[in-house]
Amino acid sequence: MDVSSEMIHALLPVYLVTALGASTLAVGFIEGIAEATASITKVFSGALSDWLGRRKVLAAIGYGLAAFTKPVFPLATTLGWVVAARFVDRIGKGIRGAPRDALIADLAPPDLRGASFGLRQSLDTAGAFLGPALAIGLMWLTSDNLRLVFWAAVVPGFAAFALILFTVHDAPARAGKKRVRSPLSRAELGRLPPLYWWIVGVSAVFTLARFSEAFLVLRAQELGLALMLIPLVLVLLNLVYSLSSYPIGVLADRHDRGMLLALGMLVLVLSELVLALVGGMTGLALGVFLWGLHMGMTQGLLATLVAEVAPESLRGTAFGVFNLVGGLALLAASVVAGGLWDVLGSRATFLAGACFAGLALLILVPVARQARKSGHAHR
Repeated sequence: MDVSSEMIHALLPVYLVTALGASTLAVGFIEGIAEATASITKVFSGALSDWLGRRKVLAAIGYGLAAFTKPVFPLATTLGWVVAARFVDRIGKGIRGAPRDALIADLAPPDLRGASFGLRQSLDTAGAFLGPALAIGLMWLTSDNLRLVFWAAVVPGFAAFALILFTVHDAPARAGKKRVRSPLSRAELGRLPPLYWWIVGVSAVFTLARFSEAFLVLRAQELGLALMLIPLVLVLLNLVYSLSSYPIGVLADRHDRGMLLALGMLVLVLSELVLALVGGMTGLALGVFLWGLHMGMTQGLLATLVAEVAPESLRGTAFGVFNLVGGLALLAASVVAGGLWDVLGSRATFLAGACFAGLALLILVPVARQARKSGHAHR
């Protein structure tokens, strides 16, 4: 599904600005609302998976919904159609996200949880760099025919739906495990430990610093990268993201997770400073490389921490709430980034991101201390 989505996503910001006349602020709204929609949906799908005691059916519905929205992108002739398609596509992502992560947590051995989420992130992201790579090839073959590339993206979307439908199964039911009757009730949410809420808070502040990757694409366009080569931005980002996620996950099972998370945040600060202050293709490439590295160092690790501290019966809900808060933060970050870009330019956008990443790093210190104690307790 990532191959399908990223073939479209790699070119969509440019398509919105050049073909449909959208502003960068509008791109920020569209990307932020799309991701926030996915995150809001994850709360309910995660809670529903806890209530049902089953994860696969919701994941299959989510992948199916995303597949059936893909043909809308090449057919769209107005900004409204693109916004609607992106909205429904992200609802599909939201429906599948939390149940999928909870299923991985159900299946993963406790001492290999970091490696399990790191591997999931690596494989997930592999599709995210193959998609833009295919987009580049197809743009070259079709002389920059954006709509034809969007049509090609329909095929892997339906292939993903077939895989989830026919090859994936729920974890075997454990004897004595009780289903949660009201996962989103105050009583059940109260069972989530304080450390979980601290992790959610740190992640939210951190997300304010890493607004939508659409702004990396727009930075590449601003620096004069040829239209055909613009998807290389997401190819490089996701290649680094994919290759770093699993090794970091393995390290997280053996070393201090708080320290690794702090290093990941520091890498984002460096990425934003490079993108703001270093010009040319060299600065762009280094900034994007560091952005991908910080994603590999943090995203699987944050999911590991959530899986570790949340009660087994509330894992779907825990991932849902975690993603809701992150999605709302991403909405705010993308809108602010778009506004800053329109008013003050790209440099102000990336410098503001560096400031938020630094703030998240400061908040992380007491959380890392508690996570270290929790990690020892679970091993």
